[in-house]
Amino acid sequence: MTAIIAMDRRKFLAAGGLAATAALLPARLSAATPADMLSRVQAALTRHAIPMRDTVGIADFGTHSSKPRFHLLDMQSGRITSLLVAHGRGSDPAHTGWVERFSNLEGSNASCSGAFRTADAYVGQHGNSRRLEGLDAENNAAMERAIVIHGADYVSAARAAAGPVGRSFGCFAFAQADIAQVLQRLGPGRLLLAYKA
Repeated sequence: MTAIIAMDRRKFLAAGGLAATAALLPARLSAATPADMLSRVQAALTRHAIPMRDTVGIADFGTHSSKPRFHLLDMQSGRITSLLVAHGRGSDPAHTGWVERFSNLEGSNASCSGAFRTADAYVGQHGNSRRLEGLDAENNAAMERAIVIHGADYVSAARAAAGPVGRSFGCFAFAQADIAQVLQRLGPGRLLLAYKA
């Protein structure tokens, strides 16, 4: 399940670039307001040394897992691609599809919030994957916990149509149909921001 919102590049740049993107991000795609989402992105980019700023990933964990709640934002054109993403089973013990809590603790099997910098790609248990470096106090154990980006059979449009998608052990797990795009667009040195509004 992919939703794409596009804006003419000239209009995007003339309207102020990132600030103008708020108008493009419909509230139905997000539990947060578009303005709130973009202010969080701007704050994270300012707070952390993110070398590559062409694309940003935003995981809005205030939205149900059956909805496309991971947003790939093209910072040049304003194009937003919204995808399904799983959260950790420790964040949703009853498997309701709603994130109840975050944790940075080893063994919690929960998602963690905060700003991440994308790191190297590798081939692991779930195929092509990408490591993440946690940049905030609430996610600074991400590397040790092996919180990564990977594909998963338990995330798909068919699963989402029937209810919540499956849960990870805290990783950002995407549909197999989407993982190549996510790994390519969120190459090393880019911002991934996760939060619950």
